[in-house]
Amino acid sequence: MKKFTWLLCLVVLASLLLAACGGGAQSHLEKIKQAGVIKVGTSADYPPFEYVDESGNKTGFDIELMEEIAKRMGVKVEWVDMPFDSLIAGVQEGKIDCSISAFNYTEERDKVVDFSEPYFTAEDAFLVADTFTGNITKPEDVAQYKVGVQSGTTQDDWLTNVLQLSEQNLFRYDRADQAALDLKSGRIDVMMADAIPAKALAQKIGGLKIVYTGVLSSGPMNIVLPEGDTELAKAINDILKQLQQEGFIDQLAQKYFTE
Repeated sequence: MKKFTWLLCLVVLASLLLAACGGGAQSHLEKIKQAGVIKVGTSADYPPFEYVDESGNKTGFDIELMEEIAKRMGVKVEWVDMPFDSLIAGVQEGKIDCSISAFNYTEERDKVVDFSEPYFTAEDAFLVADTFTGNITKPEDVAQYKVGVQSGTTQDDWLTNVLQLSEQNLFRYDRADQAALDLKSGRIDVMMADAIPAKALAQKIGGLKIVYTGVLSSGPMNIVLPEGDTELAKAINDILKQLQQEGFIDQLAQKYFTE
């Protein structure tokens, strides 16, 4: 009897060890699929890429794109709205699975997170109030004015490190619409943003106009992913490729970026 009990214990122990070794840890992608939800961070203040509509729902180019990606992954999106400059940290710390928020690739960001393949290419713009009496004919001209920008963006980086705008003339905001409202009220003279959102903000708020567009800090936009998460990156990149081939992304651009 004792011998049988001892053998039984060995069998149970061996089974547990095999289960522990054979099962292995779930990958990030497997956890997402098992939960049926992907947590996606965004800063919903940047129309027409991501914003909140009159019904209180998140919408926009990035929002619809990510919803379609999630659908093809077989999961639903749980949106997490946070300040733009908190999104990369959110991905690093695992608070969100990825982030889509009109992100451009930079070498500095690439040190701490990974990026999907590009899905759209953008330009920069300088926005001023209709009552602006200054003169901006080239990018360097904004150095003499009070310039507002969303904190943590590539525009923030360009103003700080390329133009080397003085701190007394640089005003950083958590949200792009806050900067646009201060621009209209005269607290700042110029706002720098991606060209398409700048146009949308001018139309939404009124009393604003674009005085310059060009590629200064912007470029291809990418989805931000956890560093080293090759499985999730491949899943998203494969779907992005399908959407580009099918014309889905072109249709979204037509919907959100044309009159």
